[in-house]
Amino acid sequence: MNERFSVWEGEGGSVNETSGEAMTGTVNQIEWAKQVRTQVNAEFDRVIRALEAAATKQSGQNRMDTQTIIAIVEEKRTEVMEHQEAGYFIHDWQELRDQVRQLIMKDDRYKAIKTSKVQL
Repeated sequence: MNERFSVWEGEGGSVNETSGEAMTGTVNQIEWAKQVRTQVNAEFDRVIRALEAAATKQSGQNRMDTQTIIAIVEEKRTEVMEHQEAGYFIHDWQELRDQVRQLIMKDDRYKAIKTSKVQL
């Protein structure tokens, strides 16, 4: 029992193993992570809108490549949003920088697109 109080005091709230969307963490962590998660989702939306706008000005292989990159972004969004640990969002996504771009650049399909463009 003392351990649970220690966690509660150390985290600024009551211990809660799961909540709402089955996210794990303390009540406060979960609320904080939900806010961060909303911002992360908005960032993925922003990147997709920018890519869709670029695709409207492209044709042929460039447009197909951009559509592939959009699919990659959607896939990465799904992977990120599947995380149910509040700490993941707080630690890895609280400060939005260029995480979405980095996720894209690490994808083998994206690397293949870039490699094919360099060879042309």
